[in-house]
Parts: sequence; structure tokens; C-alpha cells
Amino acid sequence: MLTKKAKYGLKAMAYLAGVQHGQTALVADIATNNQIPKKFLDAILSELRNAGYVHSKKGKGGGYMLARPPAEISVGNLVRTLDGPLAPIQCASRRLYRRCEDCVDETHCAVRLVMMEARDAISRVLDNTSLDQMRALGEGGLKLLDGVSSEAADSAAMDMAKA
Repeated sequence: MLTKKAKYGLKAMAYLAGVQHGQTALVADIATNNQIPKKFLDAILSELRNAGYVHSKKGKGGGYMLARPPAEISVGNLVRTLDGPLAPIQCASRRLYRRCEDCVDETHCAVRLVMMEARDAISRVLDNTSLDQMRALGEGGLKLLDGVSSEAADSAAMDMAKA
């Protein structure tokens, strides 16, 4: 499950993707517009700065800006930076693999195999979605989902509301 840290980080990055190239956004503005606690956002942006995704500028006209174009930033890499591996369990992780202590035969472990499929599906979506695409999706809403008719999008929204 995506942590609040990653969720807020993605929201902040989507906000910065909408800032005119060369301009900065104040942390307070990002926090207010996205309902993110400012102190928490400061820590998240600091982590993203250290990872090379944003630049910060101090003083008058200061704030944060993307370090590279949003089309070149993968949502999957942002999530990994803030939350770590995408795999739901460690034995399904590619980067932080660790065998389960209770596993007798991991090549036939049904739980591991399903979690590896889940990891691959999540990775396929997030790694093939740029920050630019995520922002556009947010601006267009459910109707922009690839191959989704407006009736299907409305139905999906209703299903989400029921959950």
C-alpha cells in the first residue's frame, strides 16, 4: 500500500509539474493546495531534492522546482524513492529480496508467485507513467484512462465511491 509520504510526494510533484518552467513554488502554497501538512512536506521535498528530482532556491523568489522535465520523471521511481520497493512482500522484491523464514519451497509458493505478478503489474503501470502523464490524468479525471469510455469511467467512479 502506498504510504502517505509517497502519496503526498506524488501530489507535490504533480503540482510542481504544473509550475511554469524556471519558476518556483513555495512549500506553503504546495501544502495548502494539496492539503499536505507543511512540516511533513518539507521533509518529503528534502528527500526528493537529495534524490535529484527537485531543486530548491532560497530567498526572494525561492521555493521548489522540478530538476528535469516532468515527461522524464517516472512515477515508479518517485514511489521507490519515497517508499522503497513496489513488491508487496520481500520475497517478491527485485531490489530488496529476502527469503521468507517460513517458506519451504519458494519456487512453488502460491503467495510469492501471486505477489510477484502483483509487483509486475504495479511496476508496469507506474514505470510507464511519467509525472507529466499523471498530472494530465488528474486534470482530465477518470475519463482519460486509456480505453475507458465515459460510461465505464462513470461506472468506475461509482464503484470507487462504494468501496
